[in-house]
Amino acid sequence: MKSLDDDQAQDVVSIPLAGKSNIADHMVIAEGRSTRQVASIAQKLSERIKQAGGVARVEGLANADWVLVDAGDVIIHLFRPEVRSFYNLERMWAVDEEDDSAAVVEA
Repeated sequence: MKSLDDDQAQDVVSIPLAGKSNIADHMVIAEGRSTRQVASIAQKLSERIKQAGGVARVEGLANADWVLVDAGDVIIHLFRPEVRSFYNLERMWAVDEEDDSAAVVEA
């Protein structure tokens, strides 16, 4: 989260996945203002994860409309604003209306 903040990612949302999926413990969704910023955020985040001793796999860096950074227990989706609104992952991962306040926590 600090790395995303440092790189001026916008509208950062953290979604706990425990009990919803076994792919990861948390999903973080954020956006950059342009493909260049999305790519830069993804590259810097990947480097910081590796420097901290973690493993980061990156997908979608070539186009940088939607970049996925898989850090094992945390999956980070970085979007351009238009692409984020089209896929609307926050809504997909909010299990039900009464659980929305616990499912989606803005950072």
